[in-house]
Amino acid sequence: MTERKHSARFSVGKHEIYCCGAKVRIENGKIEVLSDPLIEYCPLHAALYGTDKIDVEAVRRSVEMKISQFGFCSENRVFDDSMVVPYGSSEIIRVCMEKKLLDCAVTVCDGAGTVISWNPSLVQAVGARLNGILKTSPIKSTIRYIKENDGVVLDEGSAKISQAEGVLKACQLGFKRIAVTVASFYSDEILKIRKIERENGIKVAIFSVCNTCASREDVEKILAGADVVCAGASRLIREVVGSKALMQLGVTIPVFVLTSLGKSLVLAYLEWFRDSLVIFRTRKLPYKVEGREPRVKQ
Repeated sequence: MTERKHSARFSVGKHEIYCCGAKVRIENGKIEVLSDPLIEYCPLHAALYGTDKIDVEAVRRSVEMKISQFGFCSENRVFDDSMVVPYGSSEIIRVCMEKKLLDCAVTVCDGAGTVISWNPSLVQAVGARLNGILKTSPIKSTIRYIKENDGVVLDEGSAKISQAEGVLKACQLGFKRIAVTVASFYSDEILKIRKIERENGIKVAIFSVCNTCASREDVEKILAGADVVCAGASRLIREVVGSKALMQLGVTIPVFVLTSLGKSLVLAYLEWFRDSLVIFRTRKLPYKVEGREPRVKQ
């Protein structure tokens, strides 16, 4: 367990997140790592934060960097819509919204909780460098920015996180083609969302995210209802979900596509994607490359 006090101009309120499989509390300028990280090395984390070995101190430093450089959980939240990773959920959703394949997205933002937005740029700006948020508390400047940029906060008073309620709210606002991100620790929401979809005659694309800590029970729910699944550092996701995928994007942090809806959205994104690609047929997924995946602690 480690903590460090920051000046008041940094984080405000109370927030709990997952970072590299470690639970972290951020409260009024204090960062407290509550559990050991599950990962000892991640190529993506190394590229973004310059960390070759992930331990409690490395987790604290990366969260500190998010706060100081990007205003995470603070009144100085940076909303930069630059594309950060090649196959991120917010990146895919943003492009599909711009192509008019999706009407809106239900995501989660620190300082706001569940957010419904019909602005593709805002969706990316919220999700670009986001960690898995367990709990968050309202930050007025963040909520104000979202509302001024074509977004609605589900509960401004509590910054509640409920993706199912967010989808229902999006439906009530008149949206018919909705993308929603659901973290593994909220996997119960997946079947609730599918029920809302059936009852309201809408189409929902479920993006399963923040899956490093996914349990077997989470994986069962993900398989039952998700369209696109980010593996994170989870071996379970790679082995169980990956083996049932129609399509895989990437190797380091693979993204698995489980449904025809997910495949159509991903292919639309790849049509926009400007980097060179290799596409080939395989009889077996997941596709792995030795030394390219995160190393999970034994």
